Amino acid sequence: MAGESVSGVDTQIVNSLADVNHWLTDNSDIFIQYGVNLISAILILFIGNIIVKILAGSVAKVLSKKSMDKAVVDFIHGLVKYLLFVIVLIAALSRVGIQTASVVAVIGAAGLAVGLALQGSLSNFAAGILIVAFRPFKSGDYVEIGGVSGSVSSIQIFQTVLTTPDNKMVVVPNSSVIGGAITNYSRFPERRVDLLIGVSYSADLQKTKEVLQSVVEEDPRVLKNRDITIGVHELADSSVNFVVRPWVKTENYWPLYWDLMQNIKEALDEHGIEIPFPQMDVHLNKVD
Repeated sequence: MAGESVSGVDTQIVNSLADVNHWLTDNSDIFIQYGVNLISAILILFIGNIIVKILAGSVAKVLSKKSMDKAVVDFIHGLVKYLLFVIVLIAALSRVGIQTASVVAVIGAAGLAVGLALQGSLSNFAAGILIVAFRPFKSGDYVEIGGVSGSVSSIQIFQTVLTTPDNKMVVVPNSSVIGGAITNYSRFPERRVDLLIGVSYSADLQKTKEVLQSVVEEDPRVLKNRDITIGVHELADSSVNFVVRPWVKTENYWPLYWDLMQNIKEALDEHGIEIPFPQMDVHLNKVD
């Protein structure tokens, strides 16, 4: 009896293996077809990604040769790269049997859902397009945007990258750039230096003005074709404040600013003109 049971089990196993073998034989063409399609899809993704990088890089090189601003080139490069990759992805999915129309419909529905969930990112994308279109600044400009100051490194799809004077990278969302005030310190070739110099009330104001005028005119970086404004600005609590306003090339702004501050201090000391400390006079009345 035991032998007959073992024999029956062996027969069932043999029959099952035979059925599996027949099923594999009957569907071998389908497996081969799906395998070829899957390998083709992988190759499309791999080769397509390489082609996308080459094409996007070529577009960037062409735009750079046309002397287009680097920030704009970076933005267009990123946009072209992502758009081409979406096309490659659709081609790969269609290769494995997914209908392109269905893919587009799914992407559209997913885009709507993602758009509702990521409204901030879409606003950053739209703001990036506005920045590239109106170009309130270009790569290398020193700007103040979103409460941050720095040199423009690049304008990307969703954010603008700045480099601060102490070599920090600051990423500012494009919506914050467009939504606030933009101060571009590098837009024009010339800038005015504004200095406020306080002297004692006992100082000779005419002599002080002559000393300030002499210090400013001696610096070769001061533009001689622009008016130099020097005059009494206010009678403050502890000092008489002069404004000193020469014009300079934008790239020389800070070097001139720092040198003038030092040279003015030394010249005033040399002529015995006091720069007073903040002070307050207190009068005491004695009561018997």
